[in-house]
Amino acid sequence: MALLEGKNAIITGAGSGIGKETAKLFAKEGCNLVLSGRRKEPLIEVKNQIHNNINPNLKIFVEPTDLENLDEAKSLGQNALKFFGKIHILVNNAGHSSFARSIRFTSDEEWESVFKVNADGVFKLTQSVIENMIDNKNGTIITVSSIAALNPGLLGGASYSSAKAASLALMRSINSELNDRGIRTSTIMPAEVDTPILKGRPINPDNDARSTMMMPEDVANTILLCATMPQRTVIQEVVMAPIKDRDRSKEIEAARKAKL
Repeated sequence: MALLEGKNAIITGAGSGIGKETAKLFAKEGCNLVLSGRRKEPLIEVKNQIHNNINPNLKIFVEPTDLENLDEAKSLGQNALKFFGKIHILVNNAGHSSFARSIRFTSDEEWESVFKVNADGVFKLTQSVIENMIDNKNGTIITVSSIAALNPGLLGGASYSSAKAASLALMRSINSELNDRGIRTSTIMPAEVDTPILKGRPINPDNDARSTMMMPEDVANTILLCATMPQRTVIQEVVMAPIKDRDRSKEIEAARKAKL
């Protein structure tokens, strides 16, 4: 029997990168899906890939959502519950960073935008499904944070590091409060992963730099591990990093000066 047979999951940022690879892995394990992201077309492409190449019988709903809009974040959870009745797994994967990295140059608008996606949207979406999870005494919430939550600096930037630390604190709080109600949270904190978010850096890493990084499927496999552990067990936190280090000095200096 597939490990997630009969389960229903929401995955944000599902149109590319880690979210896309997670959706495919969940599908291989029999999980029904709500795929969310800013743009509809990539989500439909992922849905079609799953139905054509993995499992034509899975229920998959596409829900374009702007997590900067908290009403949309809440509606995503509400609509998922209308589709399925129960949500067993929530993967908070969507991420957003600012161009300005230094506290000196980060605008109010950049700070607020980064917090809305990485912290406020995570809060509102999680809140929208958590009562259903409590009622069913079963829920797994997996949040892709960042190593910047633990080791903040210019490469991640002031706003991104702070927002990812906030999401980590929220997941820790939920574990503390609700483990005995059957709810568990896992926070994954990757270092550099070769995903589209890197294009927003002051210097876009070249192919040589990207060749040293983790790949989206590395993090997706970790998400799957957290989701498929026996319900008696919670993987609270995972820190992931490439085995090879690289010279980031030019990128750090560019980040020090970057501003819109």
